[in-house]
Amino acid sequence: MKFAVIMAAGKGTRMKSELPKVLHKILDEPMAGLIVNNVRNAGADRIVSIVGYRHELVEEALQGQCEFAVQEPQLGTGHAVMQAKMLEGLKGLTLVANGDCPCVRSSTYEALYKAVEDADMAVLTAEPEDTASYGRVIRNAAGNVEKIVEFKDANDEEKAVREINTGIYAFNNEALFEGLKLLKNDNAQKEYYITDLVEILKGLGKTVKAVKAEDWLEVQGVNDNVELARATAYLRRRINTEWMKAGVTIIDPENTLIGPEVTFAHDVTVWPNTYLFGKTEIAEGTVIMPGVWMRDRKTEKNEVVKP
Repeated sequence: MKFAVIMAAGKGTRMKSELPKVLHKILDEPMAGLIVNNVRNAGADRIVSIVGYRHELVEEALQGQCEFAVQEPQLGTGHAVMQAKMLEGLKGLTLVANGDCPCVRSSTYEALYKAVEDADMAVLTAEPEDTASYGRVIRNAAGNVEKIVEFKDANDEEKAVREINTGIYAFNNEALFEGLKLLKNDNAQKEYYITDLVEILKGLGKTVKAVKAEDWLEVQGVNDNVELARATAYLRRRINTEWMKAGVTIIDPENTLIGPEVTFAHDVTVWPNTYLFGKTEIAEGTVIMPGVWMRDRKTEKNEVVKP
């Protein structure tokens, strides 16, 4: 069995909104919905979203797509995963995904699941252009993860390491809950940190691997509306590029927004200022004229869609 735990409890104060951060939309889909869909496409059989701030709104938006566990109070990332008590004691692989990283590919989640088939924990890493103050992933001679060092605690040699922790992980589920029982909150914030599981599991003689994301931009987090727009632009380019390579004529991809579940037949032309969302299906030979907004619609063969 494959499980997934999605961290979706925070308010997201930098969004300057009463809406939970994970419900802010990218390509007309809430961020949390994009992530649930991607982990399901990666093979997750059972998905638990950890909710907190205005959790009733998140539960309503994701109703029927996953299970829920409420984190109240919120005492850190490790504490969030502890709330997924319904998974304790089960055999399988568990993905831990961030509810504010909406651009991670299903294939990247699949690689994490694959990595823990013969390990106990896998850390998704990346090499951004600017490593800034991210936690560094320190590997040993065998290439496995030795530890994760927060930037403020890193020495000069560790700060020179460019591989950073994305906060996305996979575990052998039994090892995960074994490690969670040993987590401590003896830090200034009195919180339980999931990163501490690296050294805890290594202390139990278990193996911790690293999986590096091919494109560091796919693991970008969203903390404010500037980053929301940046993630939207990245996903727009990625989706449009894939469809153009598949044969769809998109006249102006910079001014065409296509949702992740939209599908196209062949010989389709899409004119600019077009917005196609939801489970829209574009039939063979369709021409979509400028200024069209469409959601959950099926076009007819050779239809000319006008605004």
